[in-house]
Amino acid sequence: MSSLKMGFWGANTATVDWCETNYQHSHYICELFNSASSLAMVFAGVLGIALHRRVLERRFLLAFAMVSVVGLGSIAFHATLLFQHQMLDELPMLYLALLMVYILVENRPERRFGIGFPLALLGYAVLSTYLSAFTRGRLQFFLFQASFALLEFFALARVYLIHRRGQDVMARRVFQLGVGSYGLAIVLWLSDIHLCSTLNETLPAYGIPNPQFHAWWHVFVSCGFYALLIVIAHDRLKTLGQAPRLSFVAGVIPFVRSAEPDVAVSPEQGVGGVV
Repeated sequence: MSSLKMGFWGANTATVDWCETNYQHSHYICELFNSASSLAMVFAGVLGIALHRRVLERRFLLAFAMVSVVGLGSIAFHATLLFQHQMLDELPMLYLALLMVYILVENRPERRFGIGFPLALLGYAVLSTYLSAFTRGRLQFFLFQASFALLEFFALARVYLIHRRGQDVMARRVFQLGVGSYGLAIVLWLSDIHLCSTLNETLPAYGIPNPQFHAWWHVFVSCGFYALLIVIAHDRLKTLGQAPRLSFVAGVIPFVRSAEPDVAVSPEQGVGGVV
């Protein structure tokens, strides 16, 4: 548990307090490193939209937009550690995960499951929202993490299946980059929770500052999610007969494009739009 030092936003009301010492660097920002590193998510979402606005369907653009929304909510949450701002972080995460489940399941040129599937996802969203927003303490933390993790690991398993059947060498490399970054992010997230006394007390006693694992989680999970979303988008364009190709910005940042880059994917193509 971090310091109980009081700052501009008053007493913490969030159900979780991360390992970064509160108000250590600013009277106005509770967790400076965790707040600043959340910009990585905002950047990843904006970059995804900028690179793919004429290539991908609206469902993918919405997913990238939701990544940025999660980043903005994360900034508000870590800067204040107020419960209402915690919801600005956690609920968009749930909705993004539900959108990814929809994208991964309804991945054929024609819709397979009709209106029942999105209604089931909507029901899950309503239930998860209620459990996250109207519970407190350890129960709230557990219910949110359980709701999100169920969707997260289902989506990761579906992306792995895309990787297994894919033959594109570059797509396979981007998948390896994405899953490696995502896996490292999860390890850092867990370490920040379970090794806090070591990070905040033992290491500083030897002159080693807290490495701010939760802040690095924001960076690596942004990289991992972006890369895995590129893999999903590449597979989607193949399904729609768009002959996609993977390229890199500055040799580092992957993006996907059609073999006919001047022809944009119609929002009505396939299942159409964001649904």
